[in-house]
Amino acid sequence: MYKLLFKRLLDFTLSLVALIVLSPIMLIIAIMIRIKLGKPVIFKQKRPGKDEKIFEMYKFRTMSDKRDRKGNLLSDEDRLTKFGKLLRATSLDELPELFNILKGDMSIVGPRPQLVRDMVFMSDKQRKRHSVRQGLTGLAQVNGRNNISWEDKINYDLKYIDKITFINDFKIIMNTVLKVFKREGVSTEGMDTAEDFGDYLLRCKKITIEQYQKKQKEAELLLEDK
Repeated sequence: MYKLLFKRLLDFTLSLVALIVLSPIMLIIAIMIRIKLGKPVIFKQKRPGKDEKIFEMYKFRTMSDKRDRKGNLLSDEDRLTKFGKLLRATSLDELPELFNILKGDMSIVGPRPQLVRDMVFMSDKQRKRHSVRQGLTGLAQVNGRNNISWEDKINYDLKYIDKITFINDFKIIMNTVLKVFKREGVSTEGMDTAEDFGDYLLRCKKITIEQYQKKQKEAELLLEDK
């Protein structure tokens, strides 16, 4: 009953209350981003949600638009600013996702919405993580976040969807608050940002460069189709 009815009702109610209570903080952050990084203040990115339906996820912008001489964007590490790192470390950059929860794109607790280019590298079993709404936080986030292997991360997602209860969601939310204060697992160890699934598989030599390029093309086609 909780999974089918009350979870969505709770998501809507809590996200609405959170948006009202946190609106002054969000306004201050938006102003600071506008001053330090310029426009746009909100970063939008297409992510696969429930049943792999692609939606537009909102986050506060944390990167600059620095480009090389040819006009190409520099790497994430080069564009991630000190202010952006602070927003990520405190998870304040994720506050706009409350609008996604309010709309029904996401849930407060669930598997984190990964990139489309991550999804295409998942096996059929791993892609079952998309059978529920993706979450602002989840079981993987309180068990290492981005500092555990991709396999462990997805296994936590699958474990979560096998037993969705109010008690489990409450425990995850409480643990998330503690993790945010400790600023743990924001990025992959040795990197400024989280590593893509495909890049991880390629680095660990679990796929060939040909397989990598084929899947990246598949992701591009999915995004173009949407």
